[in-house]
Amino acid sequence: METKKQPSIIAFSTQKGGVGKSTFTALMASILHYRLGYNVAVFDCDFPQYSLVQMRERDLKTVMQNEVLKKIAHKQFTSINKKAYPVFQSKTDTVLEELEGYVANSAISPDVIFLDLPGTVNTAGILSTLASVHYIFSPITADRVVLESTLSFTDVLTNVLMKKKQTEIKSIHLFWNQVDGREKTPLYNNYEKVIKDLGLQLMETSITDSKRFRKEGETFAKTVFRSTLLPADPKLMSLCRLDRFMNEFLGIVKL
Repeated sequence: METKKQPSIIAFSTQKGGVGKSTFTALMASILHYRLGYNVAVFDCDFPQYSLVQMRERDLKTVMQNEVLKKIAHKQFTSINKKAYPVFQSKTDTVLEELEGYVANSAISPDVIFLDLPGTVNTAGILSTLASVHYIFSPITADRVVLESTLSFTDVLTNVLMKKKQTEIKSIHLFWNQVDGREKTPLYNNYEKVIKDLGLQLMETSITDSKRFRKEGETFAKTVFRSTLLPADPKLMSLCRLDRFMNEFLGIVKL
């Protein structure tokens, strides 16, 4: 019997809320699935808010209410000849079993599965679940509390779990998000020295601050940025360097 190809499991994970993990999960999933031709699935384990499950519900309503986006969506799904990627509601202590069941029973093998995980180590099953992820990306901002919590957690994953071979993790990458162009570079240089001294990996591409990261499609909008039904508009991607981030991301996960 032919063995199914195993998908790459990816998580945008951090120990602080509000720095973009759910946003980047939606952005990457939509670009990969709708624009680049990969088959994607998302498991939302971020109890109790389930941001991506709620985002999918809002996106469906928005597309139905916005005639421009409705036409764009119709053209897209006709062209790519496949459905929207599924967004499953799950929990960290059961998601691996559910993921295996989905891959085994899916008619079309997924190339990539994203996990949207809670931002706390106290969640049941979080460490064992993270240990089964292949690539972890952690958004960080130039905020002492965000950095300290993220760096300490990433340090444990990198220098304890990975070095003891107790994990499926292939690599962990930090990246700057919400970068304000007016901030002085010495601030980032100092933080980057700490990251380097800890032996952690920092992506070259930083994402500039944009209100678009905090907004889904609007009723009268003609373009979208953060959506689970449509990929981000290329011009909007370029404005915040998401296009460059995507190229670096693809090189890391080797799709």
